[in-house]
Amino acid sequence: MTTSARKASRVPAVLVLEDGRTFRGRAYGAVGETLGEAVFSTGMTGYQETLTDPSYHRQVVVMTAPHIGNTGVNDEDPESRRIWVAGYVVRDPARVPSSWRSVRTLDEELTAQGVVGISGVDTRALTRHLRERGAMRVGIFSGDAVTDEAAMLAKVKAAPEMTGADLAAEVATTEAYTVPAIGSRRFTVAAVDLGIKGMTPHRMAERGIEVHVLPATATIEDVYAVEPDGVFFSNGPGDPATADHPVALMRGVLERSTPLFGICFGNQILGRALGFGTYKLKYGHRGINQPVQDRLTGKVEVTAHNHGFAVDAPLDAPSDTPYGRAEVSHVCLNDGVVEGLRLLDRPAFSVQYHPEAAAGPHDAAYLFDRFVSLMEGQRA
Repeated sequence: MTTSARKASRVPAVLVLEDGRTFRGRAYGAVGETLGEAVFSTGMTGYQETLTDPSYHRQVVVMTAPHIGNTGVNDEDPESRRIWVAGYVVRDPARVPSSWRSVRTLDEELTAQGVVGISGVDTRALTRHLRERGAMRVGIFSGDAVTDEAAMLAKVKAAPEMTGADLAAEVATTEAYTVPAIGSRRFTVAAVDLGIKGMTPHRMAERGIEVHVLPATATIEDVYAVEPDGVFFSNGPGDPATADHPVALMRGVLERSTPLFGICFGNQILGRALGFGTYKLKYGHRGINQPVQDRLTGKVEVTAHNHGFAVDAPLDAPSDTPYGRAEVSHVCLNDGVVEGLRLLDRPAFSVQYHPEAAAGPHDAAYLFDRFVSLMEGQRA
């Protein structure tokens, strides 16, 4: 632990929830204040991928695993150009990293990127509270930012809610870029960046796909200018009810019957494009240990999740949509939430989770092969 980290670890910090409950601890990372939505992640590893996932924009992440920072931070595992979480809550931060890949401590990285965190918190009690009361607004205050509880609570209640938040354009690329195929190029895919993780185009590149990553503001002309064999809609933050432009863009793709694959936010966009509604989950699904059943094969997968909204579609039978029949293809075994959609009359499907599996598990990697099969079928 560096000298600055030791000093910060002695600085008092307070976590204040929207409903008035408070937790006291010590500063971890930058000292100051931050506001966001309190959510918990159940992964026991992969904290670096979690921190750099754009889908966590404006969220304060509570780690349920008690020991965080054991493997430090390296320069190979980030999923984007920066840390996106609004704040970070841990119980027992590692004092010394123990991985040969580590180049700096997690505390140093949080401090360097200005991420305000808190340690020494009973994260089990906090997680149980969020499970019972639901995700809610929260503030972390440390150092001079700690004032009386009434004043801190007022700041939390004045913060914007996640419901109604339109955030995809804030995290997406502003300029198109290309990820070349690994080996010979078999297909070209236009990927609409709503908060894409770096591993996602890499998984496609491994399968001989040249990926053109486009901004969230891309038009239908931009998509088809790359002459795609398929179109991909990525994960991302915010309320899907606000995503009118991506929905309109996806409908344009569906009208052309181009093979389409969406994940996470992209699944919610497909749901809206087909005419289904979306709703906010009580506390969401986050972590790398969520059980999902593929209803097509009956197989149960352990999957990586990060979402607070879901699609409202019937589970018992296919639905008629403007683009033909659609059915729920995957379902969460914990709570029955829709985890995937599939069109029966056009080449389009989506899942609510993260098959790119950074930092694991890899049960759902076959979905990229399913996307390849759709493009092969369309070409044939």
